[in-house]
Amino acid sequence: MPRYFLELSYKGTAYSGFQIQDTGNTIQSEITKALQTIFRQPFELTGSSRTDAGVHAKQNYFHFDTNLELSNKNCYALNAVLPKDIAVHRIALVADDAHSRFQAISRSYRYSIHAIKDPFLTETAWLYPFPLQKDTLDQAAAILMEYTDFTSFSKRNTQVNNFNCQLSRSEWIEKDGILVYEVTANRFLRGMIRGLVATMLKTGRGTLTLQGFRNILEALDCSKADFSAPAHGLCLMQVNYPSNILPLS
Repeated sequence: MPRYFLELSYKGTAYSGFQIQDTGNTIQSEITKALQTIFRQPFELTGSSRTDAGVHAKQNYFHFDTNLELSNKNCYALNAVLPKDIAVHRIALVADDAHSRFQAISRSYRYSIHAIKDPFLTETAWLYPFPLQKDTLDQAAAILMEYTDFTSFSKRNTQVNNFNCQLSRSEWIEKDGILVYEVTANRFLRGMIRGLVATMLKTGRGTLTLQGFRNILEALDCSKADFSAPAHGLCLMQVNYPSNILPLS
């Protein structure tokens, strides 16, 4: 049966996460409902990345199988029935065995922080009104590039075989008065980015030394890290695939 990738973006504020669950409305449930409303047949969707409740995405993917002939022309109808905080951008025919989750080669995230109360940022950035040493944050972000085992930054009760992640970018930048942490890796662990952000901010405030940060990484103990960064500051920016899996256009 033909397989399609569906590219979408969403503001996660009103949702209980990306994947269908019993605790509330999700991105997957809304996309599934929209497809079934328009095409009057069942759909089973598989997602590329499981974002938590309140987390946003500039780019994420589902794949699904159907005998229908679909194309980007169907995006208009889907967007007409979807809620205003979810948008479909692309529907691409792919190989029958293409997998949106397992064949992604990297994912890029952004975590945004602002120091001054701004009503236009309350749902997409963390209000963190404390003085921060940017150079110390830069050093902490660079330290992460030296490591591959991120056991200390994975929440408990996660179903993974190992805690190894290969980071290809880890950087703090300032954009229009907003402090942003940008990170790319081949995979991420449950709660990993929020843990990294909250713990690095302790170095930026001077309450944790850079050696202390290294010690947390090397302890391989998640009780040592700080996971207090709220979900709403996090956004999945990009999911990358080999060109033979998903052509650029």
